Amino acid sequence: MYDTAIIGSGPAGISAAVNLKIHGKNFIWLSGRSVSKKVGQAERIKNYLGLPDVTGEQLEWTFLNHYEGMGIKLTEEVVNGVYETDGYFTLLAGKNQYEAKSVILCTGVSAVKPVAGEEEFVGRGISYCATCDGFLYKGKKIAVLCTEKKFEHEIEYLAGLAEKVYVMPLYRGYEIKAENAEIILKQPLSFTGGMRLERVNFKDKSIEVDGAFILKGSFSPSQLMHGLAVKDGHIAVERDCSTNIAGVFAAGDCTGRPYQYAKSAGEGNVAAHSVLQYLADKK
Repeated sequence: MYDTAIIGSGPAGISAAVNLKIHGKNFIWLSGRSVSKKVGQAERIKNYLGLPDVTGEQLEWTFLNHYEGMGIKLTEEVVNGVYETDGYFTLLAGKNQYEAKSVILCTGVSAVKPVAGEEEFVGRGISYCATCDGFLYKGKKIAVLCTEKKFEHEIEYLAGLAEKVYVMPLYRGYEIKAENAEIILKQPLSFTGGMRLERVNFKDKSIEVDGAFILKGSFSPSQLMHGLAVKDGHIAVERDCSTNIAGVFAAGDCTGRPYQYAKSAGEGNVAAHSVLQYLADKK
């Protein structure tokens, strides 16, 4: 079991990892990317202390060089669920499962807002993990909303199980190799049904499905961890970055504005030191 698990590879996650490494803690760091996509795409950053007028690409290299130079390893997996289990936490990342005494959430802000009805039908027809739940829909009709090309292998995995797959790619240059996949170039308006999901609704039509998969790189706080207090769409935290769940801390854009790298790095540092205190108190 790890002392802590860090989720997210933006400035907050990197800062938390660096500080925990310095203090010799046993942690796992999970993210779908080696450095947050938002950092690398920035055109010019003028307010990061010590690095005036730096490009996003340069800052990304600086971050990567820093943590790799310290021997810190990033596990490139997307976490799709965090569960409190008798005094510790279980993290699900595809088929893999990890356990930690504490968690630091540095998940950023999801660029894709939940579709109406999405949160209502999670566990009742909507899933975020193809390899976890795909077998439940063998020979059935499913919909897949996908935000990034890197998840196409999961779509093809689902197509190998399902009778029919309706794919809604929210990106350009899609290449989905499956004869039973139908591409729908529209954003769904809502998910509806009774006890379970039954329909995906668009502006001009509805399709009947047995289930739907939403494949994206980040999740809203309420989707990631049940019971986590949220305020105005962000994780509610105290000054020490603690949340309403003991042992769970949050840092960076996911805690609210301003969405700035300097703020995120500072909160990652605070969250790491709060974890140190939390672990010491538990002893």
